[in-house]
Amino acid sequence: MGEISLNELEARANAAGIDLSQIDLDSIQLPPGDDFGIISDDEDVYQEEQLDFDYGLGNTIVVDNLPVVPMEKFSKLEGVIRKIYGQIGVIKEDGFWMPVDPDTHKTLRYCFIEYNTPQEAELAKEKTNGYKLDRAHIFAVNMIQDFNRFMKVPDEWAPPEIRPYVPGENLQSWLADEKARDQFVIRASSDTEVFWNDARHLKPDPVYKRAYWTESFVQWSSLGTYLATVHRQGTAVWGGASTFNQLMRYAHPQVKLIDFSPGEKYLVTYSGHEPSNPRDANRVVINIFDVRTGKVMRDFKGSADEFAIGGTGGVAGVSWPVFKWGGGKDDKYFAKIGKNMISVYETESFSLVDKKSLKAESVVDFSWSPTDPILAFYVPELGGGNQPARVSLVQIPSKEELRQKNLFSVSDCKLYWQSNGDYLAVKVDRYTKTKKSTYTGFELFRIKERDIPIEVLELDNKNDKIIAFAWEPKGHRFAVIHGDNPRPDVSFYSMKTAHNTGRVSKLTTLKGKQANALFWSPSGRYIILAGLKGFNGQLEFYNVDELETMATAEHFTATDVEWDPTGRYVATLVTSVHHEMENGFNIWSFNGKLLYRTLKDHFFQFLWRPRPPSLLSPEKEEEIAKNLKKYSKKYETEDQDVSLQLSEQDREKRRKLKDEWEKWVSEWKRLHEVEKLQRQMLRDGEASDEEEEYEAKEVEVEELLDVSEEVLSFEFGQE
Repeated sequence: MGEISLNELEARANAAGIDLSQIDLDSIQLPPGDDFGIISDDEDVYQEEQLDFDYGLGNTIVVDNLPVVPMEKFSKLEGVIRKIYGQIGVIKEDGFWMPVDPDTHKTLRYCFIEYNTPQEAELAKEKTNGYKLDRAHIFAVNMIQDFNRFMKVPDEWAPPEIRPYVPGENLQSWLADEKARDQFVIRASSDTEVFWNDARHLKPDPVYKRAYWTESFVQWSSLGTYLATVHRQGTAVWGGASTFNQLMRYAHPQVKLIDFSPGEKYLVTYSGHEPSNPRDANRVVINIFDVRTGKVMRDFKGSADEFAIGGTGGVAGVSWPVFKWGGGKDDKYFAKIGKNMISVYETESFSLVDKKSLKAESVVDFSWSPTDPILAFYVPELGGGNQPARVSLVQIPSKEELRQKNLFSVSDCKLYWQSNGDYLAVKVDRYTKTKKSTYTGFELFRIKERDIPIEVLELDNKNDKIIAFAWEPKGHRFAVIHGDNPRPDVSFYSMKTAHNTGRVSKLTTLKGKQANALFWSPSGRYIILAGLKGFNGQLEFYNVDELETMATAEHFTATDVEWDPTGRYVATLVTSVHHEMENGFNIWSFNGKLLYRTLKDHFFQFLWRPRPPSLLSPEKEEEIAKNLKKYSKKYETEDQDVSLQLSEQDREKRRKLKDEWEKWVSEWKRLHEVEKLQRQMLRDGEASDEEEEYEAKEVEVEELLDVSEEVLSFEFGQE
């Protein structure tokens, strides 16, 4: 039933012969929450007042533990409070109220402050809760709307309901695939799809597909247990044994970016909000959630300027990730860079280590060791070059400086850790004596050796521009692309030598390669020298053990290269972010054989599902490598069966094509026979269809098309 006005109700009553004046309307009892479409006369007014009231609650904070002062000191206290809170946001014109006891004429220890926006109120709470006005007065700040929640706390404690244990799904079941395949997720148009990489059958094998699964992007967790989706209301993670079920949601309105800790215990979410005053910086909210419980372990709020130092990615001037995780897969520490400091937090209490930040004047970048709680940071030159730049290694939580290297005439530095934390490479750009140009060298730290020795490496031509640098995963080698485009050189170096002299040595230099990016296999040994984007997708598959090229290929206009986590297969991509044509991906073997190609319109994301570290000990892995022939017999037999199956499938496909062809020929022969008499009639009774049995004759035919007469004048003829 639709809503009706009181006038319409009276008209209907008159039509039905009912006198409303004889009815006691107050005696009518309606079901709770139902008005049968009859709007109260003051309903609109109530709704407007309620909206204003609700909005005001979100903008208002309560500041407790204020000094108790008489009326003669009221104005002074008000001025102090307004000065503190006016620096955080704009207080409304009538947005300050400090109650006074009518009997004593003294303040009541608390006040109410109303801002223009809820964001300013939340920031004020974040900044001043626990603010120490003096020894006896430490502010306790709450949002006024939180008091409803506090009032609902029961007076008596009641034990929580005990629910029976229900075993959950095995979220790692995908690792037990009998064919030892890996999964990947793609996004194309509005669809998100998960596939097995079925390289034996030369095609992707579908696992799960869903339209509008996410509103911006998807992301695997660090160990591959979860797939995260991003929505306006927050983030969700999915997983399961046979399909993808929603496991947990994390409320964070307008979330833009997410990041998992290395051990996937925690999820970091980021959002940025427009300020009420255009001159102010964007307001940033960062939450750190416990992945399993969904609980917010710590939140950080402030202006974008506070989170804009260091890092390479992000939005609205904020570097991403804001927090970098240290201590390996234990997720024990995380840190962010600030002005003249690095703030290091520990996850046991989510507070600063030693309750204070690590001081580092003008620090511009830092990076954790991938395996140990060691932090490396770079400080540029200060005082016009009087104080040299430096790179320092600091142990956490003791904050002991393990090693420091002073650097002179420095333009810039970049830090590169080897995946096992054995080595740290510092790429140093230095000014020449004239200060008109720069050249590049490397400072190589041997982290696991006594006293952390440092070695300096300069290229044969130190003026060569460094285009790319990459460590071999789990290894001791690294590769450098250097020189000028379009055909720079690629050099390979080793941190170990045959005589173990502890000196870096060059293995080889490949001259004139069309490459601008390096992609090592996760297991080391193999590398792809890729010429992406402007180099039109040139690919060279190189064996660093043998120092030889295994294959060269091209994926035209390729934009990205992604190795699978085992190092057996590699994907090359053409995404719609950079190109509108030929969107899709190719899957290659590690040695450069193209296995299959998939085209997808509006294709813009491809991610292999990460694998957790192997549970095998190094000794067990070494034993398997030694006895690989014994283990490989099973898989060789399976590969042979698949090959026979594919051969049989190819033969069956050819048989079908042949049958279709013969059927088509037979049908045309039948039609030819049916039309035989008609052809004979067209040939004036000649029965043969063979062209050579006929004599060709040329016949000339003249045809008069038109005749016209024209009378010419005498003068015309004289001329």
